[in-house]
Amino acid sequence: MQQESTVSWLVKCAVVAAALLLACGLATARFGSALQQPAVTSRGGSLISLNSYVRDPTPDIVVVGSSIAWRLKEEYFSPPRVRNLSLAGGSPLTGLEIVANRPNSPKIVLIETNVLSREPDSALIERFSGGARTEALFLRPVRTAIAGYETWKHGTPNPARAQVERDRLLRQPPSTFDNKVYLDRALEQMNEGDSTVPARANVVRIRQLIDELQRRGTRAFLVHVPFAPEIEGSRMVRMTNEIVNEAFPDRGLWLPINPPRSELRWDDGVHLDERSALIVARAIERSLAERDSARRP
Repeated sequence: MQQESTVSWLVKCAVVAAALLLACGLATARFGSALQQPAVTSRGGSLISLNSYVRDPTPDIVVVGSSIAWRLKEEYFSPPRVRNLSLAGGSPLTGLEIVANRPNSPKIVLIETNVLSREPDSALIERFSGGARTEALFLRPVRTAIAGYETWKHGTPNPARAQVERDRLLRQPPSTFDNKVYLDRALEQMNEGDSTVPARANVVRIRQLIDELQRRGTRAFLVHVPFAPEIEGSRMVRMTNEIVNEAFPDRGLWLPINPPRSELRWDDGVHLDERSALIVARAIERSLAERDSARRP
């Protein structure tokens, strides 16, 4: 009798959690557009990708990075089996550690080098590397309800629909949004502080993980996603570039991407808008294709 009562209580908790999440989702869909600001990013989609990465067959290409690379959505890439493990507000090391800790490695890992001042998220690394402790029984129904809602909300796009959306974005002219207020704020922040110490520590670990992945047959490439010209000249970007280039002088490790800069726009000078992110994704595909062609005898 007590066991039946416990199961009933767990089911009720899961139903209530699902109902609350659904209500929040509907409210966001109805009122969220009036509250949106440029360059808002979310970890929700990233967590969906992390869950899919550990659950589904190993993808061919994995992207790791911060919110800069997070804008390069999986559906923007033409090749199948691309997984973006970048985290808004996070470090490329988080995704890279998870990839290195999984038993099966992807063919290619793209490592964004724009932001290297943040520490990896040890909780996410433990959770998605297979080393997390078993969840308490009473939490499982709630987590299941949350995962189900997020999958329903952010589900994998239909390939045909994704192609239609890509074509629609490319047909549009570049955005005319005036981002000066956000650009000035971002530039001020990126000219302050000193990220040298964490950046140097992070590149050492990235080097170790690249060596490990290469021993397992994975091809790893470093990628710098374009910033607005003003941001490229900021103190933080210049210092980060110096540290990364010093740590990785071998140009074979770098994947050069050359999108038409005149076509690119940034919501805040830092984060690409949707159309620009698609253009950069296409440039990455072209560069990878060129590398593949060069490898063929």
